[in-house]
Amino acid sequence: MPLASLSNSVPVEVNEEACIADKGCTVCVDVCPLDVLFIDEDKGKAFMKYDECWYCLPCEKDCPTNAITVSIPYLLR
Repeated sequence: MPLASLSNSVPVEVNEEACIADKGCTVCVDVCPLDVLFIDEDKGKAFMKYDECWYCLPCEKDCPTNAITVSIPYLLR
């Protein structure tokens, strides 16, 4: 799996101000079928480690604080 190089070049974007992973939330990590989301131990925030998103959207839909946004490419809409 290719590592995600820059956080702004991946389809799953996390609003770090809204993310509550530092309070123990792991919903986005738990619902991702590909295990591409992880919690940054230093920041205590979710991030996309691998750029292998299927755009299935459970991470966005199930996030309790709406901190996740999945940018679906135009050709897939």
